[in-house]
Amino acid sequence: MNSINSIDELKRIKYDAAFEDEMAALQHRRESDPTCMVEDIEAVLQNFYIREGDNINGRGQIRDIIMSAVIAAHELFIIQWKAELNDKTG
Repeated sequence: MNSINSIDELKRIKYDAAFEDEMAALQHRRESDPTCMVEDIEAVLQNFYIREGDNINGRGQIRDIIMSAVIAAHELFIIQWKAELNDKTG
């Protein structure tokens, strides 16, 4: 039972770290690249959806967890950016 808990803890740590790193990277891109638009991030997200489903050789649990975190970060970042844009326009 303890080994399962430690594996679950490792998965949580990996997910949280990947999510936080990706959110920071997305924010940095938005702030440092004046040409970056929400549509650019949406296009990247679409590519991640394709890569998530294209798991021919298998990534393994940790890489799957990281991919899920990266996708979740992109989804949240887009939602937040669009909400900010809506607040400015409406």
